[in-house]
Amino acid sequence: MSLHATIARVTQRIVDRSAPVRRPYLDRMARARDEGPKRAHLTCGNQAHAYAAMPEGDKAALATGTAGNLGIVTAYNDMLSAHQPYEHFPELIRRAAREAGGTAQVAGGVPAMCDGVTQGQAGMELSLFSRDVIAMASAIALSHDVFDTTVYLGVCDKIVPGLVIAAATFGHLPAVFLPAGPMTSGIPNDQKSKVRQQFATGEVGRDKLMEAEMASYHGPGTCTFYGTANTNQMLMEFMGLHLPGASFVNPNTPLREALTVEGARRAMAISALGNQYTPVCDVLDERAFVNGIVGLNATGGSTNLLIHLIAMARAAGVLLDWEDFAELSDVTPLMARVYPNGLADVNHFHAAGGLGYMIGELLDAGLLHDDTRTVAGDGLARYTQEPKLIDGALTWEAGAGETLNDKILRPASDPFQPTGGVKRLGGNLGTGVMKVSAVAPERHVIEAPARVFEDQEEVKRAFKAGEFTTDTVVIVRFQGPKANGMPELHSLTPVLAVLQDKGLRVALVTDGRMSGASGKVPSAIHVSPEALDGGPLARIADGDLIRVDAVKGTLDVLTPGALDRPVRHPDLTHNQHGVGRELFAAFRANVGAAELGASPLF
Repeated sequence: MSLHATIARVTQRIVDRSAPVRRPYLDRMARARDEGPKRAHLTCGNQAHAYAAMPEGDKAALATGTAGNLGIVTAYNDMLSAHQPYEHFPELIRRAAREAGGTAQVAGGVPAMCDGVTQGQAGMELSLFSRDVIAMASAIALSHDVFDTTVYLGVCDKIVPGLVIAAATFGHLPAVFLPAGPMTSGIPNDQKSKVRQQFATGEVGRDKLMEAEMASYHGPGTCTFYGTANTNQMLMEFMGLHLPGASFVNPNTPLREALTVEGARRAMAISALGNQYTPVCDVLDERAFVNGIVGLNATGGSTNLLIHLIAMARAAGVLLDWEDFAELSDVTPLMARVYPNGLADVNHFHAAGGLGYMIGELLDAGLLHDDTRTVAGDGLARYTQEPKLIDGALTWEAGAGETLNDKILRPASDPFQPTGGVKRLGGNLGTGVMKVSAVAPERHVIEAPARVFEDQEEVKRAFKAGEFTTDTVVIVRFQGPKANGMPELHSLTPVLAVLQDKGLRVALVTDGRMSGASGKVPSAIHVSPEALDGGPLARIADGDLIRVDAVKGTLDVLTPGALDRPVRHPDLTHNQHGVGRELFAAFRANVGAAELGASPLF
């Protein structure tokens, strides 16, 4: 099938828009490539420091030979369930590198915070900026210039975007991303959600809530709902940075270990020392980012990626905007129902055919670029295959040619809905986005009086006091990146869901973020310009009539004169200190707008 006209048109628009920055970026990468392996330019003293702790065989291979050296950048810690399996990856990678005639070293570790732990807490105000810290920490790790190729170990919300930004910055080096996989299924996600709502209304106590949460988050691996972490894994596959079919293989299994070893081997094979040189700057081109956006829409993925993909792309000299996401969403079918967009988790999705089936369907429909470079070789069609261990040997076979459960995964010709999971909203309140894939169609348009808050805890107190008795658009402002680091407001989901289940028509409008696991309540998020920048949200008052329209893609205040009021200037000093927030003052002062990736780096 020929490429869909909209995919072609949007891609070309991105190419044209990006040309002034993409060309100089590629020129820089070419110069770095032409200089050859960096170790050749280091003094003997420089090299001795770099090799001092290595085994003697590895030292000799690097000091006197031409062995390739693989740099490992790891987000390992054993507090995050998704990252705990990485503890043993470096030894597997070192072994694989030696078998390929090279060496490997852990170049550096990067921080990895858990949004699940910090959700609703002050620490969440560091979450978004942790992405940029990860990118910077990765740059420090690779600045020693002793590596010919790289692998990146990371899974969760800000970790993968930060690592991709770093990989693009060192784009002359190959980069293979090695996932750890999702934890096995726990209690059903809808059961967990029900207990959360029961706790919010006082029907059950904290003991029952803790019991449900522990039964859901119960072992090593990524949380099994389709939030930001698993959306990241999908993206790495659609964009060609994973090995085919690697995303959703459970941790601590023979297949997962084999994929890790093969990923390291592949990283060695595609270095400039071999015959298959594949620098990541050639993988991360405009087509790859369009493929990622299509994947985001087809799977109903996390809204966080509307910020992260823009920042990731900018690091590679590619300029995206939310209009690109919206136009691609309009032609991309929603093919998956994974919680919070349905009842299944990612393990069920993988069993039903998973990403390989989706990629095949989208390629056949002309909705993906097949002519991309990937770490597995040229052409995205490779990613329709699935890995298997046969007699102890890793091999790839053709994946599912049809869905194995049409309640979870449907063909592109018969999707759950004809358009994607993301909608851009624009109007006199600014520009925002909504994840519509989990919102019932009858709730895509909400028109109701505003109730204005400047802190999520204020919303919870008003709820507990019984103050929400009529249809309401809850506005939570001064939650943007400059105000307080743009925290997720996911802890409001149970509260607003209770109101919705009582029959009220409610919506959320905020310049903050919602978790990738949020969905059932219509939420206009990432509203830009943010209130602290004088955005229209800073002028809204209680009672103003607000219309959130995900059908027409509009976001407006309808009350005459509402935007003629002076801008509110609240006291935000309580956001400036505690849990390390004082160390991020420079980030808040220099961060860009959400629609530009909300990064202090670009």
